[in-house]
Amino acid sequence: MTLTDPDTDANSRPQLSLGTAAARNLATTTKSEPQMQGITSRWLLKLLPWVEAKGGAYRVNRRLSYAVGDGRLTFTNVGAQIRVIPQELCELGMLRSFDDVDVLSALADRFVQQEFQPGDVIVERGQPADQICLVAHGKVNKIGLGKYGDETVLETLVDGDHFTYRAILESDDLWEFTVKAVTPCTLLSLSQASFEELVSRSDVLRAHIDQFRNSPEAAQDEYGEAAIELAAGHQGEADLPGTYVDYETTPREYELSVAQTVLRVHSRVADLYNHPMDQTEQQLRLTIEALRERQEHELVNNRDFGLLHNADLSMRIPTRSGPPTPGDLDELLSLVWKEPAFFLAHPRSIAAFGRECTKAGIYPDAVDVGGHRLPAWRGVPIYPCNKLGISQTRTSSILLMRTGADNQGVIGLHQTGLPDEYEPGLSVRFMNISEKAIINYLVSAYYSTAVLVPDALGILEGVEIGREG
Repeated sequence: MTLTDPDTDANSRPQLSLGTAAARNLATTTKSEPQMQGITSRWLLKLLPWVEAKGGAYRVNRRLSYAVGDGRLTFTNVGAQIRVIPQELCELGMLRSFDDVDVLSALADRFVQQEFQPGDVIVERGQPADQICLVAHGKVNKIGLGKYGDETVLETLVDGDHFTYRAILESDDLWEFTVKAVTPCTLLSLSQASFEELVSRSDVLRAHIDQFRNSPEAAQDEYGEAAIELAAGHQGEADLPGTYVDYETTPREYELSVAQTVLRVHSRVADLYNHPMDQTEQQLRLTIEALRERQEHELVNNRDFGLLHNADLSMRIPTRSGPPTPGDLDELLSLVWKEPAFFLAHPRSIAAFGRECTKAGIYPDAVDVGGHRLPAWRGVPIYPCNKLGISQTRTSSILLMRTGADNQGVIGLHQTGLPDEYEPGLSVRFMNISEKAIINYLVSAYYSTAVLVPDALGILEGVEIGREG
């Protein structure tokens, strides 16, 4: 009988040696460790300086700061009808700490909804300033005169911003800037006449506005902190000012958060199938990788301590035209100008920035980080992070931060020395063996992050990453 290789055609020449199919029965397959597509570089976890939080909490003590009362407002809508939430009007400086809900509700009802298209002039410089405008949705530019008389964009306003509440407090004043719509916009406006009519009817509101007009502003520095009185440049025996440094009486405390799971391994698998790789070890390795990925996601997105939600409102800026341009990143650097450590952006945001640089004929820097060539801008590296999500409108955010406790920057919080600690801040604790012979391990990671001073973290918002098609 003539033997033939089953892998060859029946009409081919007779087989003269052992075929590969049979040979595989005697060979040992070389195996890789289990692979996982969800593993990323996790630059944020590597770059943050980690600080011990003994007792599970970290208190950030700061100098006393005065609330300026000019934050963003929030709106509700029923279909196309939009209304400002009455209590949110307290974000306006003139209404800060005003708590009469009925009056606030009456004031909210007096706002009139207006729609504008791109290019429409909302208010014009030199015209009477007799209304306050709240930006419910969209993007507008405040345009004024530059040093040499040419028009320049003073500020870009987006959802929740406003201009300007003082227009309805002062008589016979004129707009010092022009406001134009950049995108389709919905604004709520309140006229000076309507506001004064309500003030005349409400004694409590009139008293509050009079107090606001007449009360001297508390002494504070350019950062809104209680001023420290100093003297300099004097001669002779001048009287020196007395001073002290005031602290916040209710400083914020960051409690360590936790990410946990129960790893289950059948005892038969753990006993019999451990060569050439330990099954329990591989199960644990991939579980920890997933846990660390979730940890980085929480450090960015958690509504309590995540970086996206803990940046001060004054440290958030929108892009001027949509895509991230070199000018946008320069503007972000002007906010976090004291020893900026790195940018953090979604890979597609980095690609969009690269396209804008190419359009402008600019070639960004590149830096070497542990053998990795990373893009940089003005010498500050730009690290990719897919935890910075992309919205349904295909926009994202770019973060810039200063890091380290010594620099009053952004820090990571954890606690080491945990019982059954497997890695710093992560423990693996044996729980039990069930009646089905399944071994259970509790895997826990404890972490948080803190922004020590507001100017340590800036965000470029509304970064368009490009359109499909």
